[in-house]
Amino acid sequence: MKRSMTVAIAALLSGCAVGPNYERPGTAPRASGTLAEGVQTPAAVSAQPLPDHWWQLYEDPALDRLVTEALAHNASIREAAANLQRARAVLSEQRGARLPSTDLSAQYSRQQGNSAAAAAFGGTGAGVRTFQFDLFQSGFDVSYELDLFGGVTRAIEAGRGDVAASAAQLDAARVSIAAETARAYVAVCTNAAQLAVAHETVELQEQTLKLTTTLFDAGRGTRRDVERADVLLAQTQAQLPGFDAERRAALYALATLTGRPAAEIDADAANCTAPPTIKSVIPAGDGAALLARRPDIRAAERSLAADTARIGVAIADLYPRIQLLGSIGQNATRGSQFFQPTAVRYSFGPLISWNFPNQTIARARIRQARASADASLARFDGAVLTALNETEQALARYAGALDRNAALVRAEKSSGEAARLSRLRFDAGADNFLQLIQAESDRASARAARAQSDAAVADAQVSLFKALGGGWQDAPAPIRRDTPAAAQ
Repeated sequence: MKRSMTVAIAALLSGCAVGPNYERPGTAPRASGTLAEGVQTPAAVSAQPLPDHWWQLYEDPALDRLVTEALAHNASIREAAANLQRARAVLSEQRGARLPSTDLSAQYSRQQGNSAAAAAFGGTGAGVRTFQFDLFQSGFDVSYELDLFGGVTRAIEAGRGDVAASAAQLDAARVSIAAETARAYVAVCTNAAQLAVAHETVELQEQTLKLTTTLFDAGRGTRRDVERADVLLAQTQAQLPGFDAERRAALYALATLTGRPAAEIDADAANCTAPPTIKSVIPAGDGAALLARRPDIRAAERSLAADTARIGVAIADLYPRIQLLGSIGQNATRGSQFFQPTAVRYSFGPLISWNFPNQTIARARIRQARASADASLARFDGAVLTALNETEQALARYAGALDRNAALVRAEKSSGEAARLSRLRFDAGADNFLQLIQAESDRASARAARAQSDAAVADAQVSLFKALGGGWQDAPAPIRRDTPAAAQ
């Protein structure tokens, strides 16, 4: 009998958590299939799992170092890490509601009273007299709320969901920053490569202009031929400042991403002259692995769990709250009396409070909580669809960029050979100058298009890696980069 009573009391104290129990929502059937089934070039990707540190596939030490620095010092990542610490502190506060709250107090005061109150109620004292006294007080108050309807339990459950969502948001920031760092590095290298191609083209066109001017001076050409060669040269020279400006802008962005002032340009990145390449096919995995890996989906799912628990928190306000209160202390007017038994005071007993019958506010809050949970469910579904959409689009664009690049490689080779033959024929008198200029123009356009296509392929690769959602695993703890101002 005693054991049964103990079990019953324990069950009563633990209560029953009101509100819906959370169940993870399902995803679209397509999410579990193989990615990129409709991509035109299946050799571009493989079904192998995506490595945690995907940027290491480039085998570029400078890129590896820059991404590591960005993960450690980027301001957005540090902000997300601070938000996670705040969510953990909030959860600790919510867990504290399971424990009794205590209040310890001690007070001394010098007070003055008078006999005016006694005279007002029929006292017979002659006149008003004042008196002074010391008052010594101490107290220890305890209160404990019985979680009969699970309001505290649901609040803790919601706090856990918030912590997990904040952790996922930190991982999402890492995914984004790793991809943007790689993208900035690629932009530095590709603009440097396009600038080099433009410089080479300028040198060839300067030689053509010099030859044209020599022929004109010798009476074998026309002024129109000289002007056309100069126009072609000027058009290529006009591209040089743009490539150089974009390269410097990417270097500034790279410095900011790694937690440095924009003026602190990374030397290794500044020396890069060719975009990094991946020698093997890109491992993309499947849809199920994608959904498990994407931090934004994890954040949306955990936010849904937290908002579902908050429905229970709101429903618990419909029911009575029962608190066990206790207080013990001492009151004395002289220090010598403070430790006497007569100075002791105490009280204990339950306190029941209930917002009844007017529960309009409580029921309105329940409707608010349910609406928030519905919105979180919609965000979760949207996050799943967005992840699949972004990945499929990135795969399709990457495949298209590879196809275009292969065609432009062939075009560059053919245009270069055509320009070489045209110059030989021009020197032999078999082709006129117009044919030579056209061949030179075709070669310049083909080389520029090839360099631009190389940049597009590299950018499409980074976009694909970002869509796949990797890069947050085993990330270093974010810390503020030391600066001269901070060191002082």
